[in-house]
Amino acid sequence: MFEAFRKYIREKSNVTEEDLVQIEAVCQYKKLRKRQYLLQEGDVWKYNAFIVKGCLRTYTVDDKGNEHILNFATENWWTGDRESLQTGNPSAYNIDALEDAEIILITKTNFDQLCNDIPAFNDMVNAILQRSFIASQSRIHTFLSLSAEEKYQAFLQKYPQLVMRVPQGMIASYLGVTPETLSRVRKQSSKGHRPS
Repeated sequence: MFEAFRKYIREKSNVTEEDLVQIEAVCQYKKLRKRQYLLQEGDVWKYNAFIVKGCLRTYTVDDKGNEHILNFATENWWTGDRESLQTGNPSAYNIDALEDAEIILITKTNFDQLCNDIPAFNDMVNAILQRSFIASQSRIHTFLSLSAEEKYQAFLQKYPQLVMRVPQGMIASYLGVTPETLSRVRKQSSKGHRPS
């Protein structure tokens, strides 16, 4: 499982073999079955989690039992609850597996130590955090500004690999539209792309 993480780190940073040995020493490995939780609302999140295999979603459930999906995460992505990790407060989120998954976990203490000891690793983490912030900003803008059709097109462009892996109802939840609206948008979209 570490090989995939090693490849990812090598592509994103200039770490040495010694650095990789230090990183591997603090990695914990977890396998999740489909529908199994990585994090449940009310628990404190204590890890940085790297996805080796599978697809996970982060979501909340409102008082009426409706799910609101914040994001999806697949291979070579990170997931978790940053707020709970940093503050030690219970999480407001659930994270579960949409497919069987393999994940590498590194505790906050060990992760902070790696960032302190390995400048190249720290630089990689900072670059990831910046991209994550930009992605969050973009998501908020999309959610507030675009029509259902535009949201769906933006999703298709940004995450083409997710369309076949994630149920349509969950994509609707992520986009903040009803499944019926998404179904209508998809029908219109397919008509619009047919050759004349």
